[in-house]
Amino acid sequence: MVFEPPQRLVRALGETAPEGDDWLAKLPEVAHEAVAQRELTVERVQVPGGRSSLVVLVRTADGTPAVLKLAPRRARPESERAALAHWGGRGTVDLLEPASSGTEGVLLLERLHPDVSVRSLPEAKALLEAAGTLRRLWVDPPEGHGFETVAERTGRQARAMRAGAAADPEVAPLVEAALAAREELLAAPPEHRLLHGTFRQSKVLAGERMPWLAVGPDPVVGECAFDLARLVRDRVEDLIAQPSGAATTRRRVKRLAESLEVDRERLTGWTLFRAVESGVRARRVGREQDAELLLEFAGWL
Repeated sequence: MVFEPPQRLVRALGETAPEGDDWLAKLPEVAHEAVAQRELTVERVQVPGGRSSLVVLVRTADGTPAVLKLAPRRARPESERAALAHWGGRGTVDLLEPASSGTEGVLLLERLHPDVSVRSLPEAKALLEAAGTLRRLWVDPPEGHGFETVAERTGRQARAMRAGAAADPEVAPLVEAALAAREELLAAPPEHRLLHGTFRQSKVLAGERMPWLAVGPDPVVGECAFDLARLVRDRVEDLIAQPSGAATTRRRVKRLAESLEVDRERLTGWTLFRAVESGVRARRVGREQDAELLLEFAGWL
């Protein structure tokens, strides 16, 4: 079996890889070793796949369908492993090997339906199902956890945003508004829960033991509004294309905040911060179309 990484993964890692990083070059060897150690039968590499990991559809020695996921250290796969172990399959894909016994950067996971996500549903139904899945993930983190906090993660992002604003004065007003919102939000967070971290409709796949289960967390500990904020801008290209996009966005914020009992103003603030951060980052790596969509969306908030 040739473990050739999909072009989507190659492009995405190329945008973020530090100089001298050789993870992609070593990936085929690591994949072969992981398959052999677990006595797996390979079916195929999932294409187009994700932006931070190689996903391989496999079967275990007893014929059970599974997924082998391989990710570089900078994608924090061990943090994902720890979070999935803590959730124990409640609302998320399940680990098929104990958290303590896995190879670093390699996860063996329950097989879901990789080509059927919540995003395939009509928009209103998709938001409802996604929100219901997300609610199940908001639990107390394990005692003595080592997960990154929202303050830590957004602190790193804020530094990059300031640098982006200095290099591109056009985005400076939005960046300043987003940074001001962050400071206010961090002053008095209402709760500290284990969060998915990168939740959106495409991260919720159809399953067998439950209709919908979340995959691909980049876990972080903080307030629930931070997690929900990424879902607000799902299908942003459709929102931008609508004459009433701004009004639709405000209604979406209100509906999601009410359905998940999250403060509406806090959700608006984190939605602004996360949209501007993503827009500035997209512009930095040359994804200009994505940047324009995200920054226009942020301007509505």
